[in-house]
Amino acid sequence: MTTPSPVPLPPASGAWREGDPPGRRRWHVRGRPLALEAGGELPDVRLAFETWGRLAPDRRNAVLVLHALTGDSHAAGPAGPGHPTAGWWDALIGPGRALDTDRYFVVAPNVLGGCQGSTGPASAGPSGRAWGGDFPFLTPRDQVAAEVGLADALGIDRWALVVGGSMGGMRALEWAVTHPERTDALLLLATAAAASAEQIAWSGLQTHAIRSDPAWRGGHYHHTGSGPDAGLGRARRIAQVTYRSEPELQARFGRSPQGTEDPWGGGRYQVESYLDHHAAKLVRRFDAGSYVVLSEAMNAHDVGRGRGGVRAALRRVRARTLVAAVDSDRLYPPSQQAELAAGIAGADASRVIGSPYGHDGFLIETDQVAALVRELLPAPARRVPQSSAFPTPSPLSQEHS
Repeated sequence: MTTPSPVPLPPASGAWREGDPPGRRRWHVRGRPLALEAGGELPDVRLAFETWGRLAPDRRNAVLVLHALTGDSHAAGPAGPGHPTAGWWDALIGPGRALDTDRYFVVAPNVLGGCQGSTGPASAGPSGRAWGGDFPFLTPRDQVAAEVGLADALGIDRWALVVGGSMGGMRALEWAVTHPERTDALLLLATAAAASAEQIAWSGLQTHAIRSDPAWRGGHYHHTGSGPDAGLGRARRIAQVTYRSEPELQARFGRSPQGTEDPWGGGRYQVESYLDHHAAKLVRRFDAGSYVVLSEAMNAHDVGRGRGGVRAALRRVRARTLVAAVDSDRLYPPSQQAELAAGIAGADASRVIGSPYGHDGFLIETDQVAALVRELLPAPARRVPQSSAFPTPSPLSQEHS
């Protein structure tokens, strides 16, 4: 009598997994360990990335786009196999758009520690099983070090522009401070020089919600068939409130019940249904372990650490810089962007994005962000010739040593 083959357990995570459709992703493999700021190293580092446009013969038309906490490399393009959602900055990237792919070569990596193709808690560790709770502590400097390897592999010595918002803005700032000679222009959106006590507190509530879920199992849930979905959903609900503004929530939802539900009888208000919706969406496409690792990396962000303080660190930036605040942002208040602008280039570097949407305004107000991109990045005189495409790397291209 033959023993039936075991039935594979269902996924306990929304992470991209080996065997899933690659979509537009390619991969860069570092080829050597990455030393980490907190000590230790990552023995194997792989970054998923996507590109649009063509690299010019002089390799000076490259733009680095860095995503926020739950973003990924799919900054532009439709949803489809391998990409559960459409590009998060699709309105900015493409022919004739602010990041004109007829003129610029746009690169968007999935951050180290993420879950959409890059090395993170859901990736195979030294044991061959998912890293899970054994994944090491990361900082934004570690994440930028991995991205430097990607730039080297693509033959990009200098970025025409580095742009990012929120967590992406932290990494963009680290690029300009750690590698000032490699950054021509810098656009920082809704971000800070260092994580504040309040930001750490909000983040701590979210990671606590995940770790308190019995299915967390110390982070070792990826092969169990059930992950900490409830905890991740609670984390997203908390975050979503901080991402939007109180006036917008009041105007959209007020005290209205959800459909025919009775809040006095166990039903929900519309705003609760809205939070439930965002929680369910994230659980389907993200990994709780990555959420914890990336949240803690954001909490560790302090551009002045080991550099004589924030002011001294900001004086290292050589790039033409704009810093934009969202006027209704209660998570990353405009005072933080004012500090960045003053420390880098003075008041002339400061801009304001007018929006009722709070912190999410840097993702939603794409016309205003496009104007900032064009202010920093005037269009080259010529389009990149079709014959000048950069050599397509193999799916697992090695870093240049």
